[in-house]
This record gives sequence, C-alpha cells and structure tokens, in this order.
Amino acid sequence: MSTQSRSLPPYMNVVWPTRAEPQSRLLRAVILAVVGSALLAISAHVKVPFYPVPMTLQTGVVLLIGLAYGWKLGVATVALYLVEGAVGLPVFTSGVGLAYLAGPTGGYLAGFIVAAAITGWAAERAPHWLALIAAVVVAEICIFMLGVGYLSTLIGFDAAVENGLVPFVYGDILKTAAAVALALAGRRHVQAWLARGQG
Repeated sequence: MSTQSRSLPPYMNVVWPTRAEPQSRLLRAVILAVVGSALLAISAHVKVPFYPVPMTLQTGVVLLIGLAYGWKLGVATVALYLVEGAVGLPVFTSGVGLAYLAGPTGGYLAGFIVAAAITGWAAERAPHWLALIAAVVVAEICIFMLGVGYLSTLIGFDAAVENGLVPFVYGDILKTAAAVALALAGRRHVQAWLARGQG
C-alpha cells in the first residue's frame, strides 16, 4: 500500500525512533515531554505584535507538539506543562498556580490537551494529508470552544466572544496555517524515510 494513502508514524518516531528497552523508551519520553513543556513555556512569553491584541505562539506550539509526538506523548507533554504551572513554575503567560488554571484562561489551557490529542491522533492515524489538515483545524476550534465556553461562565457569552475570540481570530488563522504547512512538510519527510526503508 502506498504511503500516500495509509497512516504514518508521528514525525518524532522517525527523528528519534523508540527502542525496545523499557528504560530507553521511558527516558526518551521524559526528555521529549520536558523539552516540549519548555517550548510551551517559552512560547507563552513570546508576544508577537498583532492588531488589535498581541498574540503568543502557544496555540501553534500545542498543535505542533501533538503532530510531532503523537497523541499519548503529546497529551502527556501538555499535562506536564499544566502541572508545572499549577505548582508555581512561571510557565504561563501571566500568573501561576491553581488559581490561574481556574481563571479566565482556564478553558483555553484545557483545550490545549484536547488539541494535542486530536492532532496527535491524526499524526498517527490520518490516512491522507487532507485529514491531517482537517484535524489541525478542528483542534484549533476546540481550543476556542473550550476557552470561550468557560470564559462565558465568568463574564457572559457576548463578552467572552468579544474578548476571548474576536481579537485572536486572525492571529490564530496564521498559526494554524503555519502548523499545517509544517505538518505537511513533516509528513513528506516521513514518507521519504519510509520509501528509503522499503527500497
């Protein structure tokens, strides 16, 4: 069966293949999760000038972590990031601790886990590049659905849409497009690697 029409391994499984030894697999997972959570923390503090509200790179990094790691390691990495913030490490855009998780951005942070699961699942199972694109778009939508939904319980639906969605639409369209472009580039690399292995 052609690599164009069947599911492919996540990108990181090609760059850094897993080994049979349980200790090696665990060490690999820990290192990747720590690196991924560090990238999330850095992206939370990188503000890109954008009208009308500056955006961070965080949602884009969440999408890429799922795509590169697969759903299990992707979800574990995002969960590690949230735990780091919950215990007081300065990994969030502003604020720390459980109070921040329960604050206005709590729904978006929960959406990160869902997004990593969706893109990670697609990285492992999507039979076609169109399905991969659809998964990235759905993951981004889920972040905003959970974010705006939870925010609306605090400030009302109209205010949540006005403050938690509208200002970020254009920026997140760009981040989603970038994630799609990188995912397709990674998919081509994986296909080329498999083709060389079969040759």
